[in-house]
Amino acid sequence: MKSTKILLAEDDSNLGNLLKNYLKVKKYDTMLFVNGIQALEAFIKESFDLCILDIMMPEMDGITLAREMRRIKPDIPLIFLTAKSQKEDVLEGFRSGADDYITKPFSMEELLYRIQAVLKRSVPAAAPGKQDIYTIGNYTFDTMRQLLIIEGQETRLTTKESELLELLCRYGKDILERNFALKSIWIDDNYFNARSMDVYITRLRKYLRKDPEVRILNVHGKGYKLIS
Repeated sequence: MKSTKILLAEDDSNLGNLLKNYLKVKKYDTMLFVNGIQALEAFIKESFDLCILDIMMPEMDGITLAREMRRIKPDIPLIFLTAKSQKEDVLEGFRSGADDYITKPFSMEELLYRIQAVLKRSVPAAAPGKQDIYTIGNYTFDTMRQLLIIEGQETRLTTKESELLELLCRYGKDILERNFALKSIWIDDNYFNARSMDVYITRLRKYLRKDPEVRILNVHGKGYKLIS
């Protein structure tokens, strides 16, 4: 079985070597580069399954590097390493194409979990494309008009309600990971946004209760699953 190949761009050689060696022990074929230019040159020449990029690097920063990588391979999974936790930095990272980010300092176990989660989401079968119309039991969900329709009755959803329900529909046969939903819709997975998402899940359950076969299940420690 072909091993997963990871490009790691980290200008702190001590941290970089530590991460590289840890990932190799975990059976990830990992190549380390200490600046953005070196990383981009390697990315052009070789094929990688996932890239882990430090935001603050010499020669070329991680944000610029991510944009260049996305131009070459639009679907390459990207994770940012950053010492910054301000919302604007996180937003800029997602605008440049990041799938996830992890704030220093972090545990190796957390990094490993995020790698596994991003790789799982990057598999086409696990993340079907968006649709304009979904059928949820006896409901019709019109994503363009943000309408949930049953027996001619329409419920207009807010933008976040619609985005959350669409994610649930897309991952209907699989678990929608809580962390992924938070970062996709709320950008930041802090405590207050997590509580806000709980409120939206409760609202969606209320909207969907006219069909008893439709349920949004809590999957302990992971996220949610839409059953219809």
